[in-house]
Amino acid sequence: MSGMIERLPGWPPALSDLFGWMEAGVPGLHTVPGLHGIRIEEVLTDGMYILRAELPGIDPAKDVELTISEGVLTLRAERSTQTTDRRHTEFRYGTFARSVPLPAGARGDDATADYKDGVLTITVPVPETKTGTRTIPVRQG
Repeated sequence: MSGMIERLPGWPPALSDLFGWMEAGVPGLHTVPGLHGIRIEEVLTDGMYILRAELPGIDPAKDVELTISEGVLTLRAERSTQTTDRRHTEFRYGTFARSVPLPAGARGDDATADYKDGVLTITVPVPETKTGTRTIPVRQG
């Protein structure tokens, strides 16, 4: 469990340990040990697919990897932070990953990504397709 440190016998767990447990999720629910989920928000509007991911405390230039393969966007990030106060030092680290299918026709080669205030925004153009009804003639043989 991330955020856990040794305590003297009889000391209650620190509030930061409880928050660290909630941030890491319920133990045993992750499919890969040491891999954590990323909270995301998705929207498809005006010919653009936009994904926003919460990734506070990372350096996007060296801690984030974005890939698009076969219509699936995969986001991987690593975080390592250290908190020090008067009585102890605490390390928090982990690998975070999330894969999402892109809408049909998404142009992954034209995707862009921006990072601001702990939020990574990925934009992928999705050209609008005609969804009209087409009549198909039946040939007789």
